[in-house]
Amino acid sequence: MSRISVIGTGAWGTALAAAFTRQGHDVRLWGRNAATCEEISRQHSNQAYLGDARLPESLTATPDMTVALEDAEIVLFVAPAQSTGDVAAQATAHLPQDAVLIACAKGIDNRTGQTQSEVIGEKLPDHVVGVLSGPSFAADVVRGLPTALTLALPEQEMAQALAQELSGDAIRLYASDDTIGAQIGGSLKNVMAIAVGICRGGGMGASAEAALITRGYAELVRLGVAMGARPETLMGLSGLGDLVLTCSSELSRNFAYGIAVGRGQDVSGLKLAEGVHTVSIANEIAARHAISCPVMQTAGLVLSGRMSADKARTTLMSRPIKAEHPETR
Repeated sequence: MSRISVIGTGAWGTALAAAFTRQGHDVRLWGRNAATCEEISRQHSNQAYLGDARLPESLTATPDMTVALEDAEIVLFVAPAQSTGDVAAQATAHLPQDAVLIACAKGIDNRTGQTQSEVIGEKLPDHVVGVLSGPSFAADVVRGLPTALTLALPEQEMAQALAQELSGDAIRLYASDDTIGAQIGGSLKNVMAIAVGICRGGGMGASAEAALITRGYAELVRLGVAMGARPETLMGLSGLGDLVLTCSSELSRNFAYGIAVGRGQDVSGLKLAEGVHTVSIANEIAARHAISCPVMQTAGLVLSGRMSADKARTTLMSRPIKAEHPETR
């Protein structure tokens, strides 16, 4: 069994910590909020993020980074994507030399355009950095429901060994050496989920939602490949699998956020939707690579208030007619 440190006491970090604790690993959880850490350690709950879900009694959380990272063999970075760099910098002085670092947040740094593993690798260059991503809701994982994820590391053999070590009855890991692909799918699907949510909120119908998911996936693949991802990775759990899940349930914060936008509701009080932070930088990257991403571009216009949801529908429906797969013509 491994000594695992989980950085972040939000829904996903707490759920992963609970799951790996139940699998017999020695897990310690770190969070900035001392009251949340106390609740996890003493009351075995995290009401703010996971409601009434019961956490393992042996799971403890601490706001002290030194305590959280002591003797860690594997460190899961699960803080919100836009704060990953700051948290990684804070961990620098406390990390054991041989610890393997795993990026678990989904999102592109909106200042630099870097993936999460690149952000961590820049701050902590002497460590192996991998990625854990795929179709997963924290509410399912914390309850021990079956979940399959992609674990990507720079070397396939290392990914395979670690996937074997961390897989259990509730979490099954598939190994990959495509760290870029494992992250691009998880990042861009958040934007697509907001777009599909806007469609749902605007009452545009199931047919329109299916079209958006399909054409959005085509954009995700085009941009992902341009950024260095392999197409087969984007067809797997961390790409297509995550997109399907995120666009099908209001448990997805991004999908729920899009629904609220589509209904014209006030979204200022909603929980973090990472796609809101990703859409601008993703469109910048697409422009840099000269990749056509009309769904993503339109979502960006709606989220910035420059286009209404109704106008977005007519704009997308009136685009020039072309072959569905022009690259095969």
